[in-house]
Amino acid sequence: MADVLRVETRDRVAVLTLDRPEALNAIGGETVAELDAALDEVGPDPAVGALVVTGEGRAFSAGADISELAALPSPHDFARFVRAMTDVFGRLQTLPKPVVAAVNGAALGGGFELALACDLRVAATRAKLGVPEIKLGILPAAGGTARLTRMVPPAVAKALMMTGDPLAADEAHRLGLVNEVVDDADACRARAIELAAQLATMPGLALAAAKRLVDEGATMPLDVAVTFERETVSMLFGTDDRAEGMTAFLDKRKPTFHGR
Repeated sequence: MADVLRVETRDRVAVLTLDRPEALNAIGGETVAELDAALDEVGPDPAVGALVVTGEGRAFSAGADISELAALPSPHDFARFVRAMTDVFGRLQTLPKPVVAAVNGAALGGGFELALACDLRVAATRAKLGVPEIKLGILPAAGGTARLTRMVPPAVAKALMMTGDPLAADEAHRLGLVNEVVDDADACRARAIELAAQLATMPGLALAAAKRLVDEGATMPLDVAVTFERETVSMLFGTDDRAEGMTAFLDKRKPTFHGR
């Protein structure tokens, strides 16, 4: 297997860098497999409190590797390819640790779907974000249609999917698809790592619960979501981190959380 993903860990942050700059970090089977293996490594590692996903070079990721897709002999083989992408993107979304996308450049197609599977997104001003698959006669198939329709109004999601035209970073920020926009790729990576490092100091069980409450609660009827919230936060009340947080508040000191 080629090394198409670089994993570096420091200060409780694991940085996963797509490393095919000559192909604008196009996502093929090898990239998916290496992302999956990286999550096996850093996901359960107690020394890792948060993740950053980014790309090497000019792009975050220009999308799925079209040369690899074009060589697939049947819809069944295509479904198997995108199933693997969908599964690993789903792992990112449900990982019980925060994941920040540093969108250093173009995030298109599968690259945009990868960014959408992350919890937060920091984008460089030059970044373009979109789903151009319609121009190839297909549509996003690794969670893009599902996640977009949960994050922006239906008319916006339809426009993105039906025209294939990308959004500039500032417009993506206005629509809530991006949390922050910074000047350039270096600043984007630095800010994403800074944000992830901040999150890594927070109570890990509460962070994981926050992800579940937002992602799962959004699909529930309101009364069920409110019950889910109450039960989840009541569970957190029994944790060591809750005791530390409240004690530190009363003692007027900074809390130290241990994820238990």
